[in-house]
Amino acid sequence: MDLRRDVFQAIADPTRRAILTLVAIQAMTPGAIAEQFDSSRQTISKHIQILTECELLKQEQNGREIYYHFNPKKMKEIADFIEPFRTMWDDRFNKLESIMKKYKTKK
Repeated sequence: MDLRRDVFQAIADPTRRAILTLVAIQAMTPGAIAEQFDSSRQTISKHIQILTECELLKQEQNGREIYYHFNPKKMKEIADFIEPFRTMWDDRFNKLESIMKKYKTKK
């Protein structure tokens, strides 16, 4: 049985979201990523590992260095999953706003 990490648990962590934001701007080495945080390099490596296992980051060997790249295709899968919920909540808030405007004009 192939166990995979849950992508939603991966992006729930603020440090991992910060790593994704950094790497979305430009590919970075683990050392360059770790320099951006107060955590130990080992801790950041674990975060990178989780993001890689979830396919949110891709690694590329360039000589002796490993660079991590943001995987927009995986993020799009997440966005596509969330979209129906966003639409549902937008509709609900719009209905609530409409009800509140009607109530306000009746006063």
